[in-house]
Amino acid sequence: MHRVILLLDFAEEYSKSLLKGISAYSSKNGQWTFCRMPLYYREMMGVKGILKWAKEWKADGIIGQLYNEMEEEFFEGELPVIAQDFKERFSKIPNITGSYWETGVLGAEYFLNKGYYNFAFYGFNNIVWSRERAEGFEDTIRKAGYEVNYFEHKKSRSTDIWYYKSKSLSKWLRNLPKPVALMACDDNQGVHIVEACIHNKIRVPQDVAILGVDNDVTLCELSDPRLSSIDLDIERAGFESAQVLDEMIRTGKKDNRDIVVGPVKVITRSSTDMFASADAYVAEALTYIHKNIDRNLVVDQVVKEVPLSRRALEKRFLQITGQPVYKYITKVRMEKLAQKLLDTDQSVFEIAVDLGFQDSKNLARQFKQMTGYAPGEYRKKFGNSSLIG
Repeated sequence: MHRVILLLDFAEEYSKSLLKGISAYSSKNGQWTFCRMPLYYREMMGVKGILKWAKEWKADGIIGQLYNEMEEEFFEGELPVIAQDFKERFSKIPNITGSYWETGVLGAEYFLNKGYYNFAFYGFNNIVWSRERAEGFEDTIRKAGYEVNYFEHKKSRSTDIWYYKSKSLSKWLRNLPKPVALMACDDNQGVHIVEACIHNKIRVPQDVAILGVDNDVTLCELSDPRLSSIDLDIERAGFESAQVLDEMIRTGKKDNRDIVVGPVKVITRSSTDMFASADAYVAEALTYIHKNIDRNLVVDQVVKEVPLSRRALEKRFLQITGQPVYKYITKVRMEKLAQKLLDTDQSVFEIAVDLGFQDSKNLARQFKQMTGYAPGEYRKKFGNSSLIG
């Protein structure tokens, strides 16, 4: 039975998901004993204090949020250690890190697929997970032929923008070209941007569509409108972290294998529930679709809202969105179904009635084609958030 110190932020959803994975591994491999050490011990005790406590408690290993300056002392010690790279990656001890660049790419592709042509990123230049997400986002946007607007990103320290800076942030948001697709480095900053937009009477998502990262459900659903976010495979990383630590403890060998948290999918909520278009007629059609999606919409109803023939609208709509009108309507309705599955306890039949579907069995078939899951499976797997890629 291993005795393991956990030095994590136990209030964060990220850390809680890591703990689930660590616990799952320990349950299958001897039920470890854990010491949950509060983060303030990192400052209060320092490396020597933590190692002294670990020796007295007879710890076998540590998983924790460590400062990079602590790396050498932990590396030289005998105790196996795995570090969460909450500032920069460690070079000598294993990291619980992320495929941050790929996460930025996913965010960019999500917005590009929604037809956006103005883009922004809000984050920190001196923190690895923010910086690399921005790089992946910008690289993808540039390849598509567009530019990314930053809020002091290239020169800021995290302390400059971590707290609410009403004047400079408000000015930046007001001056962004609209409509704009904005990716925040994490959910905390995403919620911050939503609040700043509301404060400045900037509409979300009509003027600014906002996407966070981490899918911290409590934060995302506290936001008004609710924040869309990129879901990460954190629990699996917790399981792998415990597995690597277990091997280090059993073999007595040091390891510098990184455990990489990858992005899973974009969780669509209200903050990005819009498709951007420079074509005024297509934009009008899209606005009508999103406002009336709870009805049993048909293409002819949409055509009546714009001064174009059905053929002309269909041609423009396909060029802009890459989908015929009827397929786009179906996609958005499936997104609404996903939201209701995870935000309510209604049955599939009740949701079908609410959304104006005539056949709940056909609805379930369409939903599975789009998401890969039957409605009941989807609700069970993804819990309290709506996931559409």
